[in-house]
Parts: sequence; C-alpha cells; structure tokens
Amino acid sequence: MLAMSEINCIKHLRNNKGLSITKIQQTLKINWRTAKKYADKDQIPTTKVSPKKGMMYEENWGEIVSDWLFEDSKLKRKERRTKKKMFEELQELRFKGSYRTLCYFIEDWNNTHSHEKDKGYERLEHPPGEAQVDFGVMGAVQDGELVDVRALVMSYPHSNAGFAVPLPSENQECFLHGLQLLFKQAGGVPMKLRIDNLTPAVKKIRTKTEEVQLTDEFLAFQNHYGFEVQVCNPRSGHEKGNVENKVGYIRYNFFNKAPVMTSFEDLTVQLEKQLIEDRNRLHYEKNVLINELWQNEKKYLLQLPNIEYPVFKEETGKVNKYNEIKIDQVLVHVPKASNYSLLYVQLTWNTVKVVSPDGEILLDDYRPYMKKRKALPWMSILKTWIHKPRAVSYSRYKDYLPGRVKDYLLVDHLAIRRERLKAVAGLLITYDMKRINEEFYELIAEEKLGKEENPYEINWEEYDSLTSKKEIKL
Repeated sequence: MLAMSEINCIKHLRNNKGLSITKIQQTLKINWRTAKKYADKDQIPTTKVSPKKGMMYEENWGEIVSDWLFEDSKLKRKERRTKKKMFEELQELRFKGSYRTLCYFIEDWNNTHSHEKDKGYERLEHPPGEAQVDFGVMGAVQDGELVDVRALVMSYPHSNAGFAVPLPSENQECFLHGLQLLFKQAGGVPMKLRIDNLTPAVKKIRTKTEEVQLTDEFLAFQNHYGFEVQVCNPRSGHEKGNVENKVGYIRYNFFNKAPVMTSFEDLTVQLEKQLIEDRNRLHYEKNVLINELWQNEKKYLLQLPNIEYPVFKEETGKVNKYNEIKIDQVLVHVPKASNYSLLYVQLTWNTVKVVSPDGEILLDDYRPYMKKRKALPWMSILKTWIHKPRAVSYSRYKDYLPGRVKDYLLVDHLAIRRERLKAVAGLLITYDMKRINEEFYELIAEEKLGKEENPYEINWEEYDSLTSKKEIKL
C-alpha cells in the first residue's frame, strides 16, 4: 500500500496535470494497475471486520457456551462450571469438536469479558499413611431447593488420593461421624491426621507459651481409633496445603454444578463413586496413576476397630411455656414438654430425640438444620430464559425444575416456550415453584396456562401414570 503523500501525488498528476495512466506509471515507476487504482478510484476508508470462522462461531455452539459463561459470571467463582464440565455437557449435546477448540473459544471470550486469573496452590510432600482433613462449603439441590453442604474432605498427600463426605453442619457430631465414614471409605485409619484448629476438635489453640488442647470428646474418639493428631499453627493453612487443594478440586469438579440429591446418604454414595473413578489419573508429579499409589499407601493404614465408636451428644433442655425447647438455636415444639421440669436431649449428626426423666420419648425427628433450605432465584432465571428461550434446554437450572413444570416448559416451539415462561413467571409472583408444581392442574385451569395452540400438548394424566409406574418399577 502506498503512502498518503504518494497517493496525493498520483491524484495531482491525474487531475491537475492531465497525465495519462501510462505517463503516471512511467513518471513514478509504479505498476500500471496501481496507478489506475489510485488515479481514478475514490479512496474511501472502510472498516474491515473479519468474521471469525470455525464451528464455535459458524454453528450455535459458541452461543451455548457464551450463555453458560454469562450465566456463571453471576455466580461465585467456586460455583462456576469448569472447562472440563462444559466439554462433557457439550458432548451430551452431540458436540463434535475437541476440548482444545472449546478452550480456545473460552480464552477468546474471557479476553473481552473477564480479566480474572486463576491462582495456584502450594504443593506439600508427606510420608505414606499420613492424612489431612478440612471442611469445604459447597451446594446441592434437594426437592428443587438449594442445600448448603459442608463437605468433610480427607486427602493422603503421598498418593494424592481424596475422600469426601457431605454433611449438614460442622459441629462435633457431624465431624466425628464424617471421620468414621472417611475411615470406612479408605478401608483403614491414617497413622497421623493433620487438622486445622477446628472447634469440634480443638478446645484451646497453640500459643507461644501453651500447647494446643483438644476437646475431651475428640480425645476419646482419637484413642478409640488410635491415630496421632497434628494440629496446624493458627493462620497457617499452608501446613495442610494438600487438603486445601483437594477441597478446591472437589468443589470445581464435582460441585461446580450443584448436584441433585435425595438425601445426604445418597450424595455420599454419588461422591464416593466419583472419587474412586477420579483416581484413575496420573499423579501431578510422579507420573503414576493415583490409584496405584493409593493401593501401596493403604498398607500403612491402621486397622479399623471391631466396635464402631458411638457418636452422639447428650444435654439437658429447658422448656418455655409454649412447649418449646431450643435446639441448634431454633425453638422446636415438643408435645407435653411443659409437664416435666427437666428433659434430656440426645443429638446425633442428623437426628434429635427428646426424652422425659421416666424414659418417655417426646420427640424423635431430624435436627432443625436438616430441613434448612434456600429457594432458587427462579424469577431471575425465568427472566433470562424469556429473553433467550433457547437457553432453557442447556441451562444449568433445567435439571432443578420440578417435573410437571419442566415438561411444560421444554417444548420445541420457541414462541410457545417463551409464552409459557412468561406464564410461569407470572405465577411466581403469588406462588413458589414447589407449590406451582404441586397444584399444577388447578393452576392450568385457573390461569389458563395451556390456552395457546400447542402442537406439542402434553397429556398430564399419561405423564403421571408413567412416572408412578417408573417409581414402582424402581
């Protein structure tokens, strides 16, 4: 391309001096076509936008991933999908591209939407048979509502094998019960267990003049199983860096999209299976399968005792005039409680039992935190879906929709889908999603949700009969 001064010279010779194209070419010693181009054609500046090519841009895969990234950008970082998880979900949608194609697209998207960088973790080395344990806060979905999960994670740094148990709280009963399950999953007890200054285990932290003091209950538990305890110094998380890494790894790979659970026991089984499969990968430094290293490390574990340690707590409770007793900072109604001056409360990790002095069981129920739920932000989610109805089919929230509402919304016709989304969003002003699903037939009749002409109309009676048959079969 010629410089602007040369272009002006050509224009001057052509327009003001009247020279021919051939004469200009000979005078300036340039190509004839170049002389013709700049002498007779207008030089109007234009913007050159090169459309990006490839399946991520030419097909709808890029739109799907963009919607995921935009959807996840509203969540906390620990709750966002990983690239691996996105690739797996794309493959379920019959994506034919490679993992690297996805990574290139996400990198390009992040360059224009985000400037955050991942942070690394410190690596530690330890002898076989030594474990580290810590809690991690994660999330799951039960009955269409969010449940806060305290995952107790145990890692063995020598092999990098990991184990985890989801729990409803971080109190002493949950902590000791979780350790029991972790020991069973590992098939033995670690010789040494490194912990943080967890309240269920540590009564007094280490200072310059005094050693750490463990709680009596944890000391009794430790003596029963025979492991040695190593307590980290205050504000020294790097001393158990391997389990810190493992908590993050489990969160990003198994809780990145909140799993659906029917109970904590069900989620425990799911997580155990996933972590067993996860050991069939190479150790990050030793270039050996983690499972192979773990099978060798298991030889160093202590044997499980023949008798399982009973984990529970007993305390006395005071009753108010309304027959209520405070359990886990929540007032719980106990029938006939005011008839007694003193009541005994027996607590396990998930249950509470209130017993009278003469042995009568007045209450036998789940602990209050087992019923604690948080509603999903369905109104905000539906507003996004109304704007982009195509996104419903591959949204992270699709699997959390109750059955009848889900089948009602997932129609192929996008115009009908948008209208139904608007209808359900209107009902959310008055009802919650759980009630909408439970009273779906009545609401259809009252609000006329099915008034549009729908070529894909659903026979709800047939759907319910098939669902009940499936449940019976299971």
